[in-house]
Amino acid sequence: MKIVVASGKGGTGKTTVATNLAMAAGRAQLIDLDVEEPNDALFIKPEYTGEKTVNMLVPVVDQEKCTNCGICAQVCEFNAIAVLGNKTMTFHELCHGCGLCAYACPEKAITEVPHPLGLIRYGKAGQIDFVEGVLNIGEPMATPLIRETKKEAKGELIIMDAPPGTSCPVIESIHGSDFCILVTEPTPFGLWDLKLAVGVVRDLKVPFGVVINRYGIGDNGVEKYCEEEGIEILTKIPMDRSIAEAYSKGVPIIEALPEMRGVFEGILERIKEIVR
Repeated sequence: MKIVVASGKGGTGKTTVATNLAMAAGRAQLIDLDVEEPNDALFIKPEYTGEKTVNMLVPVVDQEKCTNCGICAQVCEFNAIAVLGNKTMTFHELCHGCGLCAYACPEKAITEVPHPLGLIRYGKAGQIDFVEGVLNIGEPMATPLIRETKKEAKGELIIMDAPPGTSCPVIESIHGSDFCILVTEPTPFGLWDLKLAVGVVRDLKVPFGVVINRYGIGDNGVEKYCEEEGIEILTKIPMDRSIAEAYSKGVPIIEALPEMRGVFEGILERIKEIVR
C-alpha cells in the first residue's frame, strides 16, 4: 500500500506526520519526495547505505550541422530551444527531456546528453527502509527526480512525503498512490490551501483524508469545510508545547510523547479499512 502525505502549503506538519507514521508502522519504507528540501532524515536519523546520480537527457546543438531552420524551436512546448540570429540556443533549465527537438531536426544536428539533476540516497533506520531524493542546488526541474525516486518504492507499506503546494511535483508525487493524507492547520490560510489540495487529489481520483495539526489554534473553518464536503478527518494533533519542543530538537512525536503512538497507529488502521 502506498500512502502519500501532502499539504496545500508548507509548514503544516507534513513531515511530522510522514515520519511518525513510518515509525508507528514498525516495518515500512519511507520515501522523501520533497527533493528541494528533504528533511525526513533529521527525525528518523538513518544510516546511509548508498546513493546514485539521476540524470536527464538535454539537447546539444551541433552548430556546424545546424541550418537554423527553427523546426526544433517550433516543436518545443517549453521554450527550451530558440533560434537567435544565426545560432540555435538551448536552455536546459526549461527542458523537460522529451527528446522531440532531436527527433524533429531534419539535419540530425541535435544530440541528447546526460545532465545531472540530483541524487537518490538509501538508508536504514531500525525497521524503516529509507529513500530520499536530493535535487541539485539551482536545478528548477524537480518532477523528473521525483519520478525516478518513486521507482524505488517496494514493500507492503510505503509512506511518501510529498513536496508542499499543488504544483507539478506534488501531482507527480500523489499520482498512482493508494491513499493521500492532506495535512492542514485550523487557520484561514490552512483552509484556503487545503481546498486547492483537495481539488488536486479529487482530480487524480485518489482516496484521501485530512489530518488537522496544531489543533486548538485558529478557528473551526477546516472542520466545517470537511463536514460540508464529506471529507473524513483522520485525527487532530493538538497544539502542544511538548510537541513543538520535540520538533525543534528533531525528536519524533511518538518518542517524546509515547502516548501519541496510538494516534498514528489508528491513522494507519483507518486507511487500511478505507482502501481495503
